[in-house]
Amino acid sequence: MNNSGDSEPIAPDDLESRLRALGEDLAVPPAPPPAGVARAVRARIESGEPAPRRAVWRPTPRVAAAAVAVLMAVLLGATPQGRAAVVSVLRFAGVEIHVGGAGPLPTGVPSPLPGERRVTLEEARRAVRFPVLVPSALGAPADVRVADGGRVVTLLWPGVRLDEYDGTLGVVWRKELGEPWPDQVSAVGGWWIRQPHGVSYMPSGGGTPRQERVAGPTLIWQHNLVGLRLEGPDLEEAVRIARSVK
Repeated sequence: MNNSGDSEPIAPDDLESRLRALGEDLAVPPAPPPAGVARAVRARIESGEPAPRRAVWRPTPRVAAAAVAVLMAVLLGATPQGRAAVVSVLRFAGVEIHVGGAGPLPTGVPSPLPGERRVTLEEARRAVRFPVLVPSALGAPADVRVADGGRVVTLLWPGVRLDEYDGTLGVVWRKELGEPWPDQVSAVGGWWIRQPHGVSYMPSGGGTPRQERVAGPTLIWQHNLVGLRLEGPDLEEAVRIARSVK
């Protein structure tokens, strides 16, 4: 599992293949043929020679750890429950994505973000410490919201939601995904989550995440210091919108 935002995450399938390869490298001395063992035992009994003291094999810590890793890989590959228990974490642009082991999607009506209020675009720009970006592909938003003391600005169009926030201050959103792993989008240097998933808001003062809701396919990227998450369009349209942000 990756716990550092600076390390490249390892997908469960890649982890399993690495562990299996490690197991294949473990050298196990071959056992003697059964007939050879029988002849040696019979000769020792007939000569009256006492049996040699049996040596006890004590694995080195490295070999023991490798053996446990191989066993885990076999178990994880053998059962869906085992594979679902592997969770990889991707942190990017203020979003923490947990891939694998996701439970059922949340139900019910989600609550607003903390302190969420409706404002004009100009009021939003005065209320926050980061630039509020508007994609020219969509034009002026139909609705603008500011939340959590100016930590998040949400721009809304029919069927489209764009959240903006300082992408350098820590985790703002947490997403729970089953497989597959998000797709990297080189056109905007971001990540595309193709499936519906649970998303929670992480309050600026810490504490329990706000009520989880179901999010649709989402594009996450960063423009200078601003983190953005775009929800609603398909991938092609989302990339077109993201590239028009200024």
